[in-house]
Amino acid sequence: QVQLVESGGGSVQAGGSLRLSCAVSGMNIDNHRMAWFRQAAGKGREGVACLNWKGTDIYYHESVFGRFAITRDNYKNVAYLQMSNLKHEDTAAYLCAVSRYASSYEDSWTLLDEYSHWGQGTQVTVSP
Repeated sequence: QVQLVESGGGSVQAGGSLRLSCAVSGMNIDNHRMAWFRQAAGKGREGVACLNWKGTDIYYHESVFGRFAITRDNYKNVAYLQMSNLKHEDTAAYLCAVSRYASSYEDSWTLLDEYSHWGQGTQVTVSP
């Protein structure tokens, strides 16, 4: 059984930083794209960042570009999201996902159907 467990969320003031982790068990992520999504209260799920299986092709939502960084450690089967200069509008539940595909494409990486497994999410709350 594949499981994705996110951790590292919490409450911070605007301008603060957090590092999210996504530990995957039950499968190897070596040949899969990894991504982070977020869902704010009352809103839909939006793609935050993704990287391909080699970690060479990376895409970000425009609102987090330059503030967030996605990385992965295939040996540990873990993906990370380093978040800096957090803003109140970053408040959301953050979920990681494993794609059905190895590569990342700019025009499709945010499509939910491209992901086969999802975590339960970790809450990030940023106070103004």
